Amino acid sequence: MLKDWLEGLSCTLVQGSLEVEAEEVLYDSRKAAPGAVFVCMAGSRVDSHKFIPQVLKAGVKVLVVEHPVEVPEDVTVLLTDNGRRALALLSAARFGHPSRKLTMIGVTGTKGKTTTTHMIRTVLETAGKKTGMIGTNGVFIGQDRYPTMNTTPESYDLHRYFARMVEEGCECCVMEVSSQAFKMHRVDGIVYDYALFTNISPDHIGPDEHESFEEYLYCKTRIFTQCRFGLVNVDDAHMEEITREIPCRWEGFGLERPADWQAEEIRYVSEPDFVGIEFTVKNTEAGSPGETGQVPGPGRGQGAEPLSRSSPERDIRIPVRVSVAGRFNVYNALAAAVVCLKAGVPESRVQHALEHIRINGRMEVVHTSETCCVIVDYAHNAVSLESLLKTLREYHPRRLVCVFGCGGNRSKDRRYSMGEIAGKLADLSIITADNSRFEKVEDIIADIRGSMEKTGGAFIEIPDRREAIAYSITHAQPGDMVAVVGKGHEDYQEIEGVRYPFLDRQVVEDVVASMAASTSLH
Repeated sequence: MLKDWLEGLSCTLVQGSLEVEAEEVLYDSRKAAPGAVFVCMAGSRVDSHKFIPQVLKAGVKVLVVEHPVEVPEDVTVLLTDNGRRALALLSAARFGHPSRKLTMIGVTGTKGKTTTTHMIRTVLETAGKKTGMIGTNGVFIGQDRYPTMNTTPESYDLHRYFARMVEEGCECCVMEVSSQAFKMHRVDGIVYDYALFTNISPDHIGPDEHESFEEYLYCKTRIFTQCRFGLVNVDDAHMEEITREIPCRWEGFGLERPADWQAEEIRYVSEPDFVGIEFTVKNTEAGSPGETGQVPGPGRGQGAEPLSRSSPERDIRIPVRVSVAGRFNVYNALAAAVVCLKAGVPESRVQHALEHIRINGRMEVVHTSETCCVIVDYAHNAVSLESLLKTLREYHPRRLVCVFGCGGNRSKDRRYSMGEIAGKLADLSIITADNSRFEKVEDIIADIRGSMEKTGGAFIEIPDRREAIAYSITHAQPGDMVAVVGKGHEDYQEIEGVRYPFLDRQVVEDVVASMAASTSLH
């Protein structure tokens, strides 16, 4: 019944009755059918109110509109000031409010969302808590993966996935929550048991995104208006702005400033059978930012208590090993550990999961041996490439070899800047193909070459990406670290409009297996 779907929705009944059957919620007029509630939204490009005649002809008898419309008397019309919010709340009701049946964990921020959500899911599942995941790499429910167009899908799809998670026996859901998700009201009505803010820096500012950094920051901080417990990176330069009006109970984590949760005794480890980081998770009341006078203290808000079944005691120390590289991953792993400890995961499970974690295409250690270490990463612009190469330098490799290319039909500035960074920071660069799209690989390589030559850095050119990866491994010298970058988790190579199967990790594994087979024959 329609009246049962209106919880939390601010609307006015303009005509018709609430005592009508409602079976489905739609925002795509092409799917219109009897029994559906059609939600109209005036978007920046399309105003779906113009499709009302089409959906009425298809049998729709319930409309949710943002401005008055003239329709037959037998059509129920609800007027609301925000169609997107209405879509989110109606979608939740249509699927029986599935998010309320899950422990919801939301992760927002500019960088680290994907890695941190993967870490949290891995730890929770290691502890026996079946966990669904939504983010950049798609939706994961058990062994099934569903591709998505956006980091945070449309609200209807979100609740459809939540319902599937409940059906499949999931206890928890961890999801990346983008700034656009808040701006476009995709997550309205969802209450997160735990909300994590990784960091923030200027991004997604421009047409069809955010008008300014201030708007971007505001949208990110909205997560704390719909959560029970927050966790904030106190080392972030904008930390005071993030927490200035935080309404929920929260705690801080970090490496540098005093915090409730800190990473100490950090070590970068490169061994034949393990490449990653080691540090100690420290939780101490003395480290609370609220007592330093630098940062508002945790617990200042009036929100509900966190849902942790066994909140850890103060003054605890947990040594962890994490099988991903880099200082920034100390932040990600620390945050993931804290969330999972708050959710009642035993310390031993947290330790075991982080030590054996593997995140596709994100600082992923694919191969280690006495000869070399091979890492696959998604770095596909100058900022991320610089961060990656500087991070790998911390492991003091004999040589740092970078295998990379650039995508076709994209700004040439990316080629010039990536070539310059690789030329300055890598001992050897192997320039190769990426997703050339409708450009010639040779032309893209020529653009990269021009910027590399100015740096004086050593490089070779191997246009075929498979051959380039093979060369980097077969010609590795003892102590080398090889970074295969640009595509990460992508499982295709796009050429002339066609996507061909191609996964960097698989190519590395094939080359290593071939070398092992050749060695055994001799």
